Amino acid sequence: MSSSGSVTDVDPVILPAIPPVHLSSGKVAPLQVTDRLRRGSQIVGRFETSGLAGFKVSAQGRSLRVQVSLSADERSVSGWHEGRVEPLGPVPRFLQVRSQGRLRQCVLLRGRRAHARVAFDLTPEEIPDDGLICVEVLDITEGDGISEEVREAVSGRIASDGVAGVRLDKVVFEEPPPVDFDPDTLDGSRCELYSLISAGGLANVNRQGARVLRSGMFVVNPVLKDRFGSSGDITLRLGTRAEAVSMIPATWKRVNSELRWLRHATRKLLQSAAPPVERVLSVRDGSLGEPAQSVQGNVTELVVPSPSTAPLLVMLGPCPDCVPTLESGTQSV
Repeated sequence: MSSSGSVTDVDPVILPAIPPVHLSSGKVAPLQVTDRLRRGSQIVGRFETSGLAGFKVSAQGRSLRVQVSLSADERSVSGWHEGRVEPLGPVPRFLQVRSQGRLRQCVLLRGRRAHARVAFDLTPEEIPDDGLICVEVLDITEGDGISEEVREAVSGRIASDGVAGVRLDKVVFEEPPPVDFDPDTLDGSRCELYSLISAGGLANVNRQGARVLRSGMFVVNPVLKDRFGSSGDITLRLGTRAEAVSMIPATWKRVNSELRWLRHATRKLLQSAAPPVERVLSVRDGSLGEPAQSVQGNVTELVVPSPSTAPLLVMLGPCPDCVPTLESGTQSV
């Protein structure tokens, strides 16, 4: 056996991932570091609680685009890795995704079939010589650099230990394309697919149209350079939708649902069904002051600045007999 410094003939040679590369297994050599992440074979892994994954990537002095896919399922509960089952209620998980020590985007995951996408670019200066790129997923209540106003605003409205059992499905590393083409307006579902907003995650990535906001709040994220929502102000059109008449055979439930539908229909006829926006907060800096909103018929138009350094949290007021929706987002430059 011969050696050169601290490296010997029996030391494994770690081959970095060479972009473009899609990593969808935890059994690959570029996954060098894990903290509270159980590696998977058909997914990168599942978090025990807030944790990270570190990948060795051959950036060669270039910028890199990182895309992260997260999801929740029936095993996404506290203590899943110890055989415990603590059912999660209907409240959402509020998660922050960091890389290289910086907050990149936030996601809300609600329900057992929620999928969320996170996308951000790393500059050459953010990638160390050893090529180690870390992706951290933390509960919004943890870590530094998060406004206490935000934490107080969501207290009691989000799941505790929100990262527990969340799946890290895939991580993609690639060079940013020279130019991105985007429309001026996206419907609510496309806004979430683009990662501009996060309102609970998409169960169906092919869904189009309005996005129901059952959590009563949503996140507006910093997005990729030159993509939709990356510059200027964003006008978000918010509406309401009556809950569907319940199919449960219990008569009182059907009657109650029908009454809610009728009350909402009446409010729409009177043009008083627009949802109110109570607060807009920077996840890092807190309140942005009085929300810039206007009501036109049954639609609330909310204008927010394109977030550049931290996500924005939009808190909605009560919507009697209905649920709020995000109808569309329009970018002004």
